[in-house]
Amino acid sequence: MSNTAVFAAPPRIALVGNPNCGKTALFNALTGARQKVANYPGVTVERKVGEFLSPAGSRVQIIDLPGTYSLRARSPDEEVTRDVVLGRFEHEAPPDVMVCVADATNLRLHLRLVLELKKLGRPIILALNMMDVAEARGCSVDAAALSAALGVPVVPTVAIRRHGVRGLLDQIDRSMAVMTGADGAAAAPSIAPCGWSEPSAHELRAYHQEVEAILAAALRSAGRPSLATRRIDAALLHPAIGLPFLFLVLFLMFQAVFAWAALPMDMIDTALGWVQAAAGAALPDGMLKSLITDGIIAGVGSVVIFLPQILVLFFFILILESTGYMARAAFLLDRLMGGVGLHGRAFIPLLSSFACAVPGIMAARTIENRADRLATIMIAPLMTCSARLPVYTLLIAAFVPERTVAGGMIGLQGLVMFALYAAGILSALAVAFVLKRTVFKGAREPLLMELPSYRLPGLRDLSLGLLERTRIFLARAGTIIFAIMILLWFLGSFPGAPDGATGPAIDYSFAGMLGHALAPLLAPIGFTWQIAIALVPGMAAREVAVAALGTVYALSETGDALSGSLAGVLAADWSLPTALALLAWFVFAPQCVSTLSVVKRETNSWFWMIVMLVYMTLLAYGAAFVTFQLSSALLGG
Repeated sequence: MSNTAVFAAPPRIALVGNPNCGKTALFNALTGARQKVANYPGVTVERKVGEFLSPAGSRVQIIDLPGTYSLRARSPDEEVTRDVVLGRFEHEAPPDVMVCVADATNLRLHLRLVLELKKLGRPIILALNMMDVAEARGCSVDAAALSAALGVPVVPTVAIRRHGVRGLLDQIDRSMAVMTGADGAAAAPSIAPCGWSEPSAHELRAYHQEVEAILAAALRSAGRPSLATRRIDAALLHPAIGLPFLFLVLFLMFQAVFAWAALPMDMIDTALGWVQAAAGAALPDGMLKSLITDGIIAGVGSVVIFLPQILVLFFFILILESTGYMARAAFLLDRLMGGVGLHGRAFIPLLSSFACAVPGIMAARTIENRADRLATIMIAPLMTCSARLPVYTLLIAAFVPERTVAGGMIGLQGLVMFALYAAGILSALAVAFVLKRTVFKGAREPLLMELPSYRLPGLRDLSLGLLERTRIFLARAGTIIFAIMILLWFLGSFPGAPDGATGPAIDYSFAGMLGHALAPLLAPIGFTWQIAIALVPGMAAREVAVAALGTVYALSETGDALSGSLAGVLAADWSLPTALALLAWFVFAPQCVSTLSVVKRETNSWFWMIVMLVYMTLLAYGAAFVTFQLSSALLGG
């Protein structure tokens, strides 16, 4: 009999464990692509849920909880894990079974969490992960003895290679059968009384003593530290080698963003051109044809074309995370962070901001000191997020020649992209330097963090990570950007041009009126009225500005200009100082409603959100003004 038949709803499994224990790899191994990512209701912590079919035929829901070292919870992420397993989280049913994932190479650290989870009175399975690494280091764990000492089932696994997954699935079936009585015995009490409470110092010492007793019973050989990790760290964390190597990695990453993505981008561009031409030929002239070709295909297609570059960027980020080098990068840059007064933990939020400022700002919750946390939040949006990538690559492709420098070793376009990222980092550090010596004065706390052993990335986990990013990107293009482009097309098409008009219809539209009204304000920084139009919907998200430019120019151009790519149209219509000024604008501009709303939410204050909006807008305008005026004087307007 399927266990699902006796559960009111699909049984729920929670994956719990310390950071870097292979929990997410096990989640991927169990669910494959049957997973989705959202946020927990009421908070902005990421919620990953998936499903799988157990060997007994039960459909099981599984949730990957944020990593935590203890249920005492010192950060909002850890609070979510604690509240979910305790059944305190509103709108989130408590798990029926908990699978605690532990790193077999570091059991002393991980077993304390297992002991705390046992106090909850819910069924637990211990997944003893990374057994291959443990054995390679001479570490021998007697799983049967460990199970007897803990009083919970123990299943050895190597999640990254899916080893032990079948055994874990069988154990999940057995645990659910015991709970429901499906094994022929009387059903066990589903929930025993919860015996967990915030441990006192005495209880913490008791936990440590119990862990030592369990290890004495189950650990046959402690093994040795990873020799390869020590040797690699000796080189990559060396004071003279570490930072240059890190910057070399980042430099190569940005070179690859252009070099590796060129061919698939050309293919997407060709396909979009074919679709646009086919739609134009199939539809009769009129508003519907204009909406589909000029509004939807030209607008949304202008963003979709950058998918390969987004994936190349995240490919490198996932590699750095899965190999364990990301934590080393934080360690290497800690001294640099300290030079401007930032807390060492600020590096993780700032690094996360390279993907998106929203999770970066949320990651600042790990900083306990309020002044340090606010300083980190205020500079996080200056780090170059992936939403800036379409803007940067469009302008670089239009205005920077595709050639090499330094004897053919360095691509000029990649070099410019690296410079833009560097400008974001340096400006963030400069703002932090000012903030920490004025409004956020205070002593700096030292950085304490765990450096995991180096590991080879798993191809399956890498593929699933890129697939998830593709879904997020396309969903955003198909919803938010799609809706904004339809609205922009409407504003750019109505009211129509009057009789006898000589210019394109958009000149006389609502969007044209708005662009011409803003043009005098933006003229000192070299922006045209078309750019002014694009900046308004671009407040929703930076990449929307690219889609808006695609729609605006599709409605503005005719004949040969319309048949060219957007980059070609911009290169013909804008001066180089205008393009440079727009790049400078996007280094600083706070054009992301999601970021501003998260700042309001995280600081619980409108004040800091308004401060961010004002200071970044002033920086953007000032940087664009200086760039445009200087480049016009040097290069000619």
